[in-house]
Amino acid sequence: MVKKTLIKNLLVTSALSLSLVSGLSAADEQKYIIATASTGGTYYPVGVGIATIASIKLAKKYNITFSAMTSAGSNENIDMMEKGEVKFAILQGLFGSMAWQGTGAYEGKPKKNLRSVSMLWQNVEHFTVYKKYAKTGNIMDMKNLYGEGFSIGARNSGTRVSNETMLSSLGIDYNKMDIRYLAYVPSSNALQDGKIQGFGIPGGSPVGAVTNAFATIGAKNIKVLDFNADDLKKISDNYPVWTPFTVKAGTYPGQETDIHTIAQPNLLVVTEDTPEETVYLLTKTIYENLPFLQSVHKATLAMSLQKAIDGLPMPLHPGAARYYKEMGIKIPARLIAN
Repeated sequence: MVKKTLIKNLLVTSALSLSLVSGLSAADEQKYIIATASTGGTYYPVGVGIATIASIKLAKKYNITFSAMTSAGSNENIDMMEKGEVKFAILQGLFGSMAWQGTGAYEGKPKKNLRSVSMLWQNVEHFTVYKKYAKTGNIMDMKNLYGEGFSIGARNSGTRVSNETMLSSLGIDYNKMDIRYLAYVPSSNALQDGKIQGFGIPGGSPVGAVTNAFATIGAKNIKVLDFNADDLKKISDNYPVWTPFTVKAGTYPGQETDIHTIAQPNLLVVTEDTPEETVYLLTKTIYENLPFLQSVHKATLAMSLQKAIDGLPMPLHPGAARYYKEMGIKIPARLIAN
């Protein structure tokens, strides 16, 4: 309830900030959309937070405003950027890597129009199942869901592709499950209603949809599966974007022990044709107002200027690179756009 109220207040604040430039002509005003994901995860509230603070800080002086929109996630976001429907989006590190290299979901079709702005926070994997299927507590218990309902993510989402990538790398045949293509909140509701026996939800912990499942079903009845070093190696042999991640006890209602899972970076990206000054001002605004973003979602507590370019799979936009150089960040050659 507190989180929903905060997001509602942010949306109101964003609307008020847009009114600051309502008297400007269309030619003077620059409006940008940040594509995020579904409302039950982390992308949307953080996207709303970035759009809100950027509009507040940039509307009056620079006539630049931002708004956040929901989407199916990384896959749809890349598609919208390619079509010119949005300039900014939040992506999973896996999708950023695939898109830039032209591999996986983008085999032979590299998206060279994309540029990095910043690493944001880590997307923590939450493969959550009813405890009767968690015989060992390890991710390989997913094989116990063969024939059972499992939500792998919305059809056009990054969640679906990353879940399929991880499970396939581990030799887990998700096609043997009764696969449902549900977004975060519907996945959580379906688990609570017993319509599915598990879901795979990535996000900055705590993830709202996972919290709701724990609060309603109870920690004694569901389990977030662990990954070990061998599991991580098998996945990393295909896409080396994941690292170990510990979800501390108490993160979710009734969670008494640490969860040893894995995570991949999330990043803010932009199209290469977006004005340098716009990207510079947005990057500067984000890092000069981190306390605000950190009040929006705990996942952003991991953000810092020192980590801003960690794990980026594609070159920086010149506007972002300019800000980092001003702040004394050494940029490796691979992140400098030609």
